[in-house]
Amino acid sequence: MTALLRYQTDLLLRSQRWLAPVLLYAVFLGVGVRAGEPVLGALGYTAAALLPVTAWIVRICLGQEPSAARHVVAASAGRGRAHLAAVLAAVACAVLLGVVAVLGVTAMSDLRRVDPVEAATAGLLATAACVLTGAAVGALTTRPLVRSRGWSLAALVLGSLLALVTTGSPAQYAVTGLITGSRTATTPMPWLALAGALALAAAAAAVSTRATAWRE
Repeated sequence: MTALLRYQTDLLLRSQRWLAPVLLYAVFLGVGVRAGEPVLGALGYTAAALLPVTAWIVRICLGQEPSAARHVVAASAGRGRAHLAAVLAAVACAVLLGVVAVLGVTAMSDLRRVDPVEAATAGLLATAACVLTGAAVGALTTRPLVRSRGWSLAALVLGSLLALVTTGSPAQYAVTGLITGSRTATTPMPWLALAGALALAAAAAAVSTRATAWRE
């Protein structure tokens, strides 16, 4: 699996397709986060903006291989393992992006009435919940489950929106907790949201991976 992860990550970095979602995330943060604003609210926005970006990166990783290369990798390592490696590589890249963003936003925000370590920890947990929820959206809205590029993109956008606004969504729960904490000067630790997001991502990855056996 380690070799597959390196292969998928190398493909992503060399293709430079990661530039578009990363630049989109930078625009989100540049527009939505201001220096000196309450840290918890800023971290909530930072985590929420990463959800559609993660879904996009997962979509890129699952479709970046040429057909011939995908068949060769599948024959040598198994379709399921190759597919799962692509999802994990995308999640790892999104997590790295999220960690950098959380640390940067924490450093530039207003930390009065809030412990900086607790704020950063809450932000990292919420970011992880949003990354995993975004990975679930990305895995369910691209190949092999949705092959049409147009429908895949539409499903990704709609799924990301619903994941952020639907009551009961792990991402919505984590982000709302940070925003509410910003108003009450309390720092929530969204462990429950993280657990729910992990279960959702695992289920989505399992469904997507199993689908490779009968749709490709």
